[in-house]
Amino acid sequence: MQQYLDIVTNILKNGHQKADRTGTGTIAIAGAMFQHDMSDGFPLLTTKKVPYRLVASELEFFIKGISDKKWLQERDNHIWDEWCTPEKIPYAHDEETKQKMLEERDLGPIYGWQWRHFGADYTGYDKDYTGEGVDQLARMVKDLKEKPHSRQILVLAWNPMDVEKVIPPFCHYGFQVIVINNKLNLFWNQRSVDVALGLPFNIASYATLLHLLCLETGYEEGRLTGFLADTHIYTNHVEKLKKQLTRDPKKYALPKLKTENFTSIFDWHYEDSKVEGYESYSGLKFPIAV
Repeated sequence: MQQYLDIVTNILKNGHQKADRTGTGTIAIAGAMFQHDMSDGFPLLTTKKVPYRLVASELEFFIKGISDKKWLQERDNHIWDEWCTPEKIPYAHDEETKQKMLEERDLGPIYGWQWRHFGADYTGYDKDYTGEGVDQLARMVKDLKEKPHSRQILVLAWNPMDVEKVIPPFCHYGFQVIVINNKLNLFWNQRSVDVALGLPFNIASYATLLHLLCLETGYEEGRLTGFLADTHIYTNHVEKLKKQLTRDPKKYALPKLKTENFTSIFDWHYEDSKVEGYESYSGLKFPIAV
């Protein structure tokens, strides 16, 4: 997708050095926007290989409102391994603390928990929160079916009461859907954007969520839009991103996303959705900044 590469180019050309929580250092710009028409194909990057299985299993994890990273690990998904709630292990950069963070399974009241239980009192990953807090995702589905003309169909992950309980705190902090001309359009907001590692996942994840909401409601797939605030490249990602910029985004066509056995977004399993016809350049490994 050229739009993604344009964001990378803009940062490298116009970005400024900026300190960050991790101590790694970034080059950042203040604000960017990503847009994609879903009729053009599923937005999985072709200028580097993106493992869709990890994107989809993380999304199921969010939809289910789970906060135990062992659920992901049991599905061979390790993208949350380095993190945990600072209420269990206070966040720090030393090796001893990093090891303790690896071993702690409680992520705290992260994205999906807020989607499904906003306002509830979080007391641990192993508690049953059924019926507690506001199930924003269920309300979104209900509103789409009963009053699709509404301009109030949105879900928030950013909860000021819980910001100190998660690391990192809600990078993509909310999303909204709008139905126009029988097409469902999804807009997500992101306060902090790791362009090399995070953004390709965010794009594919919210595209999948749009796809699932359409299956749930019967609307056609419309436009995916991301409003991106602190949009940055970590300094140790620059060289490989420059390599990615040399790759032709038109060499491979975008794949299609197909979902089988769908009954409800709340019963969806990540294995039911597969990208068909996905071809790409080889993967690029970027170190994660913890």
